[in-house]
Amino acid sequence: QLQLAESGGDLVQPGGSLRLSCAVSGSTLVYYDVGWFRRAPGKEREGVACISRNGGRRHYADSVKGRFTISRDGAGNTVHLQMNSLEPEDTGVYYCAAVSRTSWSCVAIDFTSWGQGTQVTVSS
Repeated sequence: QLQLAESGGDLVQPGGSLRLSCAVSGSTLVYYDVGWFRRAPGKEREGVACISRNGGRRHYADSVKGRFTISRDGAGNTVHLQMNSLEPEDTGVYYCAAVSRTSWSCVAIDFTSWGQGTQVTVSS
């Protein structure tokens, strides 16, 4: 069974950077497309960035374009989210999720396997 585990969340000042990682066990992410989602305080879970299994298709939420970059390693077992120029509005729990289907939108309902999340707090 595919299992995902996020890491890298931290407390950071506005304008700072963080790099989140999503590691897989029980299978390999080479067979999955992967997304990063976040749940801000008092808000619903939203798609942040998604990437296809070969890395050729990427999607970013309008609010993070130019600041966040999603990538996956050559071994296919780790996906990263590089977050630069962080803002207080980026605060929330960040989740890694995967889907075996090749047709998807970067929305939570399209993804079937989920990690437990990592906390990102942007505050001075």
